Amino acid sequence: MRGFTTSIVHSDRQDGIEHGALHKPVHSSVAYGYEHPQGLVDVFQGKSAGYAYGRQVNPTVAALEAKVTGMEQGVASVCFSTGMAAIGSLLFALLRGGDHFVSSAFLFGNTTSLFGSFAAHGVDVTFVDATGARAVAQAVRPETKLVFVETIANPRTQVADLDGIGALCRERGLVYVVDNTITTPYLFQPADVGASLVVNSLTKYIGGHGNALGGSVTETGRFDWTTFANIQTAYKRSDAAKWAITQIRKKGLRDFGAALGPEAAHHLGVGAETLALRLERQCANAAALATFLHTHEKVRQVYYPGLAEHPQHAKAAALFRRPGAIFGFELVEGVDAFTFLERLDVVVKSTNLGDNRTLAIPVAPTIYHELGPKRRAAMGIADSLIRISAGIEDVEDLVADFEQALA
Repeated sequence: MRGFTTSIVHSDRQDGIEHGALHKPVHSSVAYGYEHPQGLVDVFQGKSAGYAYGRQVNPTVAALEAKVTGMEQGVASVCFSTGMAAIGSLLFALLRGGDHFVSSAFLFGNTTSLFGSFAAHGVDVTFVDATGARAVAQAVRPETKLVFVETIANPRTQVADLDGIGALCRERGLVYVVDNTITTPYLFQPADVGASLVVNSLTKYIGGHGNALGGSVTETGRFDWTTFANIQTAYKRSDAAKWAITQIRKKGLRDFGAALGPEAAHHLGVGAETLALRLERQCANAAALATFLHTHEKVRQVYYPGLAEHPQHAKAAALFRRPGAIFGFELVEGVDAFTFLERLDVVVKSTNLGDNRTLAIPVAPTIYHELGPKRRAAMGIADSLIRISAGIEDVEDLVADFEQALA
């Protein structure tokens, strides 16, 4: 077994690349021709590997899918145009009207909104405090099909009881979906706690440069899909470990059409090569900033799993290589968050995560605005909460920037 970064850097070359190129080139063709019509038929029916139409398959995207599968130590992956498309397509492909799933209450705002939309269309969801497996267990019903959690919640950094929920899902026969975006496969392997499917927003740390959107779903091979009632007969011809991922590709990606473009796939694949290098620096910068703010007189609270005071600090230390590169904090009463943000110079006032640049955003009036004050309060999101995504800048410059803005 080669190391994490070595495997990523040389992933494209494992299957051979045209003309000896070191990167899989950008294949922009939408359609692919066959000398014999039976060859085209066999590809359409899944009897042989190949390319038919760019909405489902593309050589450049396939190379990225192989890279993601390797990073997550999975069986197969499907890439999408965004992380939200990956989550939505997964649920659409695997759930039916009348089904129920349990989700962590501590979620990315758009994911919360999406789950509300599924509930409006007959797929019910129960939100629970997923920092303990007991709350998940209490929410399970006879019609429950899956459990969905994020590793480290964005933006309040609650850490899910990932191993406890994994044990529960194995015991109850539930599909276990883990969103690994904040930790990435470098900091954490969801397959190790029994995750059935792993979601990544490739836009964030894996791509890393803020220049391409993308998302993925990876099948880990940990779930027995022969026990899952919602797999359609058409997708049961292959290895049972790939039934669900095939259905996600066919009924999710193909039918909804949220295809990842080849140019974006190329950007994401090249960006992935430096994931470990970037994350080491980003996590170190986040730890330094969180520690600085934690003792500052104008800061009321810092939310970062790397701090000993964090409620899930021990859990994060046991599960993750590092406690991530995002954190949230609140200023003391009387110190205006907007004034503070305006005074930052190095730090960019922007949304997104995992960029090489350190980003800051006031959470309540932006990415969580639509949820309303009641839902935000239930998620522990104060009106003054600021989220930081640490970049790769020199840590001395970042600390100095925060220091002068708070002065």
